[in-house]
Amino acid sequence: MTLKERDKKHLWHPLTQHKIHPEAIPITKAKGALLYGEDGTTYIDGIASWYTAMFGHCNDFILHKVQQQMQQLDQIVFAGFTHKPAIQLSEALIKMLPDNQEKIFFSDNGSTANEVGIKMALQYHFNKGEKRNTIIAFEDGFHGDTFGAMSASGLSVYNGPFEDFFIDVKRIPTPNSKNIQSVLEQLHTIIKSNEVAAFIYEPLVQGANAMHMFEAEHLNHILRICKEHKILTIADEVMTGFGKTGRDFASDFIEEKPDIISMSKALTAGFVPMAVTSCTQETYDAFLDDSVGKAFFHAHTYSANPIACSAALAAIELLQSDEIQNNIQRIIASHKTFNAQIKAHPKVRSTRQKGVIFALDLHIEMDRYGKKRYKIFNHFMKKGVFLRPLGNTIYILAPYVITPKELKKIYEAIAELLEKV
Repeated sequence: MTLKERDKKHLWHPLTQHKIHPEAIPITKAKGALLYGEDGTTYIDGIASWYTAMFGHCNDFILHKVQQQMQQLDQIVFAGFTHKPAIQLSEALIKMLPDNQEKIFFSDNGSTANEVGIKMALQYHFNKGEKRNTIIAFEDGFHGDTFGAMSASGLSVYNGPFEDFFIDVKRIPTPNSKNIQSVLEQLHTIIKSNEVAAFIYEPLVQGANAMHMFEAEHLNHILRICKEHKILTIADEVMTGFGKTGRDFASDFIEEKPDIISMSKALTAGFVPMAVTSCTQETYDAFLDDSVGKAFFHAHTYSANPIACSAALAAIELLQSDEIQNNIQRIIASHKTFNAQIKAHPKVRSTRQKGVIFALDLHIEMDRYGKKRYKIFNHFMKKGVFLRPLGNTIYILAPYVITPKELKKIYEAIAELLEKV
């Protein structure tokens, strides 16, 4: 019996309607930017497996560091204990993060990183004796699948059955040069009419929202108003963090720095699950009290897992290396060249780029997970390229180690699609 046949017996895959799409593609090996199927087919991983394996699959440098750590300390409770990898990782992250960040809280995935940030913000005001129970978020943003993070997310395709159970969230449009004044007016109205605890946002690029991009200048206006009203700001850098926008964090482009930052995905380079929520000293200080009840009672069994910490430390070391930084600039330049070649194509409605993130919208109407979308997906897979269209949006977010030849093959597969659509 093949892996594909065995898979269908017991497994339930995410974001999948199994009645329509009953089969998953078995992958038996991965190295660099390549995935190897059970049938011998090779695929170029054009999205770094949901933006995690940014340094390539099974990176030898990270693998060596993880193997060393596995022989020293595998897992230890992080409540009451500590260890060197967690301490070193906290020090490395604080050096990278915006200057106002001081404290590091560990969890285990991007959704829980945002859940932690939302709970921190709500309890911050509670501990100060203020009843603030409203969150502000962007329309069509996505912050995860746990209830707080899902409440803040505006994509109904994910949220439909659960909306009656959400916390109170008010939404504003993402800003642009045409609507910025209207957005700021809406923001003022919400603040005036509600007890707002926090504003959560994906800085500059909304990943699940078809890589929608907006300007730092406009976001800065929103953050400034929030700070004037003592509303904590939460930057969801789960997707954008660790070099993807051309800087360590998207928040580096923005003058007003967030009070809280959530991180995951590329944090551990795709090796093991882990997430981090960082915050300012002022945020942390609101939880210091003689009363145990004012402590932050949130925990994950694998918080600060030593193996995950060692993978993250190795990933940060690679990110800061000349080789990876040069690769990032090479990919950025390559995307710009490709964009110049295809942006005027009649089947291309629009294109956009931020750092190594490149996206184009096809000039056709289609459902996010409809039949047309799967035809496009299958086109790429037949060409040996793994891209995951978001409706009519095709995007590239490949590993930093992708070769020029592999990247060219992705471009060629997209160009061929444009002639077929």
